[in-house]
Amino acid sequence: MACDFCSGSGGEVLWQAPQYRIVYVDEPGYPGFCRVIWTAHVKEMTDLSPAERARFLQAVFAVEEALRRLVGPDKINLACLGNLTPHLHWHVIPRYADDPHFPLPIWAAAQRPAVRVADAQLPGRIARELAAALDR
Repeated sequence: MACDFCSGSGGEVLWQAPQYRIVYVDEPGYPGFCRVIWTAHVKEMTDLSPAERARFLQAVFAVEEALRRLVGPDKINLACLGNLTPHLHWHVIPRYADDPHFPLPIWAAAQRPAVRVADAQLPGRIARELAAALDR
């Protein structure tokens, strides 16, 4: 079976390193939704060396920090599931009390229509924040 993250980017690429990429996910009602995707096809965090795990989580935390500054969510959800796409990746999802699924996970049934619309400039602003944080 083909892997979506091996054959495609998984979203709009905001940051690329040899080991991983950070992408913007255009999900209605969830401005700022990003994924951090490991480049090599592995399934679990324990498939990585301790140094690789630390580097990968540093990227996840950099995305969380950037989103907290830029979009001011009520909460950030971090999820590493991979049940449908068994390629190591983390979802970094800004959550709001008025988002379509709150307080449930975004994969549950919607509770209300989406009201938040992403600013077209948001992916670029996130990319700049990530470059400042990860270029150090």
